[in-house]
Amino acid sequence: MSLFKNKTLLITGGTGSFGNAVLNRFLKTDIGEIRIFSRDEKKQDDMRHEFQSKMPEVSEKIKFYIGDVRDIASVKNAMHGVDYIFHAAALKQVPSCEFFPIEAVKTNVLGTENVLTAAIEEGVKNVVCLSTDKAAYPVNAMGTSKAMMEKVVVAKSRTVSPDKTKICCTRYGNVMCSRGSVIPLWIDQIKQGKPITVTDPNMTRFIMSLDEAVDLVLFAFENGESGDILVQKAPACTIQTQAEAVCELFGGKKEDIKVIGIRHGEKVYETLLTNEECANAIDLGKFYRVPCDKRGLNYDKYFTKGDVERNTLTEFNSNNTELLSVEQVKETLLSLQYIQDEIANLEA
Repeated sequence: MSLFKNKTLLITGGTGSFGNAVLNRFLKTDIGEIRIFSRDEKKQDDMRHEFQSKMPEVSEKIKFYIGDVRDIASVKNAMHGVDYIFHAAALKQVPSCEFFPIEAVKTNVLGTENVLTAAIEEGVKNVVCLSTDKAAYPVNAMGTSKAMMEKVVVAKSRTVSPDKTKICCTRYGNVMCSRGSVIPLWIDQIKQGKPITVTDPNMTRFIMSLDEAVDLVLFAFENGESGDILVQKAPACTIQTQAEAVCELFGGKKEDIKVIGIRHGEKVYETLLTNEECANAIDLGKFYRVPCDKRGLNYDKYFTKGDVERNTLTEFNSNNTELLSVEQVKETLLSLQYIQDEIANLEA
């Protein structure tokens, strides 16, 4: 019997790439119901028709709820009878959050507070919140709002018994071919005969597939303790390497790659674990677990005696992880359904 047998799972921001990946993974299992909560009725209608077409025998398991995480009443309306939540609703685009930082706060910080408050009130058993590498040493509004989101997650985890509601968080880097990401843009540019555009060829980014993003959330769901942040040991590559791999797969001209400069709020490299978090991080093989600080506010009763042995691990970032070659990136890309479909369309 699976952990999800006859259970009800709510996915906030469920019409996005992550929600679609979860539906593809779970819809044909023994899960009872999957609720898609989002504010875009058009995306919900498109998703409804897509799954009615490709999985008609199980599409009735999907229930759609219009609402916004900013509005706690609409969140509570979708929460009745929910067993588990994957909280994926967020403003994710770095430049747009730079220009509208308060909007990022409303969705990423206050929206998370609403989801967790409603979940605790309804007795939801397990909540996994999705964060980003940009929350570690944040330099932009999106990353800062996600860092605050993580603080909300940890703080909320202290207010409720994990036997009633377990709350933890995952942090991961760029998801290849997800909505709004750079690879679909490059493929479109190649199809139109245009040079593909890169911000900074030496910029490095963690890379993972949507399936790996789902795997990380499931790992957190099963293995995380309340207040934890879970991180996958992801590889990385330079933007130049990724761009060349896409050119080789889709017939683009590598010599025409156009450098357009770093956009508002972008980092040269990303961090998945800060130096400070590494001091307490627990190595779980393919993942790191960062337990929350469970001390109270009365610091007078805590003191340090002698030397405390520290983890040898230091900051885990996209410059000091495994850097993939063009061939390795191509191999990774070819494992993705999106890339397979795009190549098939070119050959048709």
